[in-house]
Amino acid sequence: MFDLKLDPARPPTGGIAARRSVGALAGLVAAGAGLAAAEVVGAATRPEATPLLVVGDAVVDLTPPPLKDLAVTLLGTADKPVLLGGIAAVLAVAAALIGIAARRRDTVGAFGIAGIALFASAGAAAAVTRPDGGPFDVLPSVLGGAVTYVVLRLLSASAPPAAPGRRPPVSGAVDLPGDGDPAGSAGSAEPADRHPGSPAAGADVDPVALPSPRHPEEPSSGFDRRRFVLLAGATAAASAAAGGGARWYASARADAVAADRAIRLPRPAVPAPALPDGAELDIDGLSSFFTPNDSFYRIDTALSVPRLDATTWSLRVHGRGAREREYSFDDLLGRPDLMERDVTLACVSNPVGGSYVGNARWIGVPVAALLREAGVRSPADGGSADQLVSRSSDGMTIGTPVADVLDGRDAMLAVGMNGRPLPVEHGFPVRMVVPGLYGYVSACKWLVELELTSFADFDAYWVPRGWSARGPIKTQSRIDTPRDGDRIASGRVAVAGVAWAQHVGVDAVEVRIDNGPWQQARLAEEDSSDTWRQWVLEWDAEPGDHRIGVRATDREGRPQTGTQAPVAPDGATGHHVVELSVN
Repeated sequence: MFDLKLDPARPPTGGIAARRSVGALAGLVAAGAGLAAAEVVGAATRPEATPLLVVGDAVVDLTPPPLKDLAVTLLGTADKPVLLGGIAAVLAVAAALIGIAARRRDTVGAFGIAGIALFASAGAAAAVTRPDGGPFDVLPSVLGGAVTYVVLRLLSASAPPAAPGRRPPVSGAVDLPGDGDPAGSAGSAEPADRHPGSPAAGADVDPVALPSPRHPEEPSSGFDRRRFVLLAGATAAASAAAGGGARWYASARADAVAADRAIRLPRPAVPAPALPDGAELDIDGLSSFFTPNDSFYRIDTALSVPRLDATTWSLRVHGRGAREREYSFDDLLGRPDLMERDVTLACVSNPVGGSYVGNARWIGVPVAALLREAGVRSPADGGSADQLVSRSSDGMTIGTPVADVLDGRDAMLAVGMNGRPLPVEHGFPVRMVVPGLYGYVSACKWLVELELTSFADFDAYWVPRGWSARGPIKTQSRIDTPRDGDRIASGRVAVAGVAWAQHVGVDAVEVRIDNGPWQQARLAEEDSSDTWRQWVLEWDAEPGDHRIGVRATDREGRPQTGTQAPVAPDGATGHHVVELSVN
């Protein structure tokens, strides 16, 4: 005999926390298996249609412009990995909750099925509604959801069963057989064959409040943890291997198709002029005149870099006032007007003094020549189209003023960058390069289509998101050395950086130390008006804290404004300033 108070918050076998942990683990492992299955299906169909990528793309499209600007400002080129990591974290939490909810029954119940169906449907909807989506793009999400359900069911079957329903409290003395007092043992006043759930003789107990018999499937001492852990561990390992292998295979296959080593760029018919002596200053900490391909900034919305096969790639030119034409990659490489030019590109998201600007030597075909072959005329000459919409293979649209690509500037469809075929990350096999315009209105990567239309009839991707329809690059200058926050020794110090005013040219750069007068900096020789210029000022640095600012003046005599403005809607303005200490 012993006195027992049954607490409804404490199930008789196993802890609630333990069962929840098991459920959460089962949900995580099942979700991992589903994602791995989706990667395998994606590798066989289209890798860009896997759930993480299509949902990530949808999040990018739906994110308000201020949040996008903040992400680029805070995270820079790490914004995409952070976004994918955030989506994975949300999915992990949801998977754990679904696993816990499913454990409320001995098998995967309505909660588990509904949760899995919800996420699979979200992935399928995101895939099929992408601009480049097709009906088969739902397969990775749908089959991944099915695998998630099957794995969760198998893991749930091997996990400890859920506790029976909550038992009401019982007051009074109750005789229950325990490990130390088995039924019928000496000291028990009741017959050995008495039902274990019946009350002791004479006990004052409400029959309605009696505890129910032990659940017929409820174990008396936990469950086979080793079996569950082995099954979950084996599933997780197999998922990691399958998912990672599928991603590697898809990437390797695409890289083999798009590998630049398979492309041999012909010698351009119109090579770039030789770089003038003195165009590059030899100063530690100063940006090189040409930005290496692997250091060139990359800002775009593609979470998965499109990998196109140059042997099957084609470009369609059509639209208002144009005779439709189509070009293959070999058509472009074989043209007699293939040219080479040095052009600086800048992103509209570049803050004052930022790094989203770079200079490269490009090889490509003049856009103007292609448009004239299609019969297109500038609006100034009576042309009916004032906007050239370039489309990427992933559906991105960018609108460029037709007048700007037909006014004589070296706008091109680039196939090469710094002496090599265009890198995959920068738009292989073909991208747009237009001097003097921010990338969001000119620099379409992975280009597959050019359409002639009007600004009145069509808004390209960024315009409905709050950006200006036209984006001429604003004159800017930047201090590369010394850097903000540096501590330097007193004496002669080279203050140096770059300045740009594409398609106009930089005519002067001035530097101001603290609140002193503006001092003329020495400019490096100019390559062309479409590239940045390096500059330097020799400064006799004295001990103390100092503030250094810079401004540029373009060839038309217009000084860089000191008025501070954010990047939206058409580019940041203001003077770049660094603060430092001199010992």
